[in-house]
Amino acid sequence: MKEHSIAVQHQVGTREEWLAARLKLLMAEKEHTRRGDELALMRQELPWVRVDKGYRLETDEGSASLADLFRGRSQLLVYHFMFGPDYDAGCPSCSAIADGFNGFQIHLVNHDVMLWAVSRAPLSKLQAYKQRLGWTFPWVSSFGSDFNSDYSVGFSPEAQQRDGGIEYNFRREDAWRPSSRSRSRHRSVDSENVFGTGVDWPTYLRERPGVSAFALEGGGVYHTYSTYARGVDALWGMWQWLDRAPKGRNQTGSWWRRHDAYDNK
Repeated sequence: MKEHSIAVQHQVGTREEWLAARLKLLMAEKEHTRRGDELALMRQELPWVRVDKGYRLETDEGSASLADLFRGRSQLLVYHFMFGPDYDAGCPSCSAIADGFNGFQIHLVNHDVMLWAVSRAPLSKLQAYKQRLGWTFPWVSSFGSDFNSDYSVGFSPEAQQRDGGIEYNFRREDAWRPSSRSRSRHRSVDSENVFGTGVDWPTYLRERPGVSAFALEGGGVYHTYSTYARGVDALWGMWQWLDRAPKGRNQTGSWWRRHDAYDNK
């Protein structure tokens, strides 16, 4: 991936100079960790909102309610994976995030937490994509339900064409305008097959990423937390490693691919 590497301005010093700078950075890192602990507690202190709508979702074992996804646990984490009904393949960014799910999902299951990916694509598409990428974590289809819409990660064409018709990341958005997305921010991306999903820009952006948390108590399901956009960065393991590499994220565009699409020769 050398073509994506950029020059980084840096100093060269002695081991003593490095240690002095590292100790100064350590203080900032410790403060960041403490602040992260405080934020985690604030998440837990959010009020719970009872979920009264009877969503029906499609799993490998058949139709299920939201309560069924807990599988005997009291906590449920949902990753809102961008894979719309018209997509041929899942979003590569969501795919890179999901590459980590197989490893830690077993630990969550054994600590009273179920983790599911949820997408609007029909179950058959999700199953085929899971097989392609070698994933085993549970993935449910919300096709035909209001689940994605209600949690602000799936939108209709009509809402997309209306100013303020889409609320994402707790903000209302302007109506879709091609010049604001496909012609400027991602000039090199095929506007008819965005990131290899087989759809155009407006169709691609009718799906959005996010994470939502739910609790099961007294037979009732409660929504406890949601985060979107950069809020899922901390769950994207690749970035956490790159943030510690000499050149950092070294990002000049959307360089990453689905893990079976790299040329490793």
